[in-house]
Amino acid sequence: MAQQGRSNGRGTELSPARGTPPPPTKGGLASWLPAGLGLRPWAALLILSLAVIGLGLAMLVANLYRMFIIWQTGTTFFYWATLQFIPHPWREILVGIVGIAGAVLGYRGLARAVTAAQQRGRAVTSPAVLAPIRYSLPREGPRVVSIGGGTGQPTVLRGLKRYTDHITAVVTVADDGGSSGRLRRDLGILPPGDFRNCLVALADVEPLMEELFQYRFGSDAGELQGHPFGNLFLVAMTGVTGDFERAISECSRVLAVRGDIMPSTLANVTLNAELEDGTVVSGESRLPEGKAAVRRAFLTPERPHGYPDAIAAILEADLIVLGPGSLYTSVIPNLLVPDIVSAVRSSPAVKVYVCNVATQPGETDKFGVLEHVHALRQHVGPGVFDYVLVNADLAPASQIKPEWQVQPVALPADTTYPGVEFVRAPVVNPHNPLRHDPDRLAQALLSLYEEKRQRDPAPTFSTNGRGSAAH
Repeated sequence: MAQQGRSNGRGTELSPARGTPPPPTKGGLASWLPAGLGLRPWAALLILSLAVIGLGLAMLVANLYRMFIIWQTGTTFFYWATLQFIPHPWREILVGIVGIAGAVLGYRGLARAVTAAQQRGRAVTSPAVLAPIRYSLPREGPRVVSIGGGTGQPTVLRGLKRYTDHITAVVTVADDGGSSGRLRRDLGILPPGDFRNCLVALADVEPLMEELFQYRFGSDAGELQGHPFGNLFLVAMTGVTGDFERAISECSRVLAVRGDIMPSTLANVTLNAELEDGTVVSGESRLPEGKAAVRRAFLTPERPHGYPDAIAAILEADLIVLGPGSLYTSVIPNLLVPDIVSAVRSSPAVKVYVCNVATQPGETDKFGVLEHVHALRQHVGPGVFDYVLVNADLAPASQIKPEWQVQPVALPADTTYPGVEFVRAPVVNPHNPLRHDPDRLAQALLSLYEEKRQRDPAPTFSTNGRGSAAH
């Protein structure tokens, strides 16, 4: 990998990287001509047409044989160019071998050129018009599960999709504010906002389509005011398919999403928080408005069932990423689903909590890295994550203005915490001190994963009935 870890006895520091190349793409005839897209009949017609062209050229060459009697006219060029000095059928066999060798050489040369471009940090992607084909190709790269929501989860998804197609986003369903809250109350569906953001983050479409999905209707739109188009699209797709889960799947196909997006639970949960002053706040959107710090967060109903596909993805994951995102309203709500946290704890994957780079007003005021880790440990106990990824680039923090009422999340040197290892890497967005940089974050996560895999190549658990598989 492009980043290497340096252990200091109390944690690991990942040095900056110039770019980690995506894993090589594998495939075969099925991946070149995926079923269900109407490609195979046209491909068959193309191949047949090329064969007809080849037959026509063969007829032309045969006619040239008859027109030019090489040994009588002395036209030595045609004699040597048409290989008449080689008897049949060895002449045809030689031509076939040359053709096959040229095709193999060209294929390998193209593959090397693509790999070299990726190693230089130049991503090689399919044209947007081929996005539906790209969606149907076999998935490559480590199996990554991202658990979170809000604006933090799309950041990690945008970075990871450059390096692996095997991504599962497990999304919180506790959102009850804004457009999502209105649609949830009026229509009784899961809040679509976080799903929309993840769809856009993982999509392989033109920028205009992304802008369309994120377009928010203004004050002149009447009842549509404040609704993003993508939320309404998901609602409409739910009506067409009759099921929100299927709506997400169909939207993924429309947008050529590189991965899967699923809820942590299908239950109609409400996020509550008990504050330090003893008051209880009900509702995810109201939690940051509390007048005191959060003592504990909890869901009602208290023990919702986890989404089965999300549990299976977690158990089969190579890398599990918690966060980044709002601590109490994006990360912890997923872990308050008992089945989800049990699956994370049981999974043999490399488990990383990505700590925020800045505090969040009303939710994590004055929190450092240790306070974030301690809050998670209080809610879910030990064994849920092994590593804490901490931003090591504090230079952009100088851009933070006092009126923002935030501060960088810091970790003092030589800090330790039982059961976890702190990993430092420059992951902040150089132009936005409140957000992670997608590519820097993805490189740091995959570097940590590769380092851990090389250090401890333990087999991973699989639920596909074939037993465990080593990676």
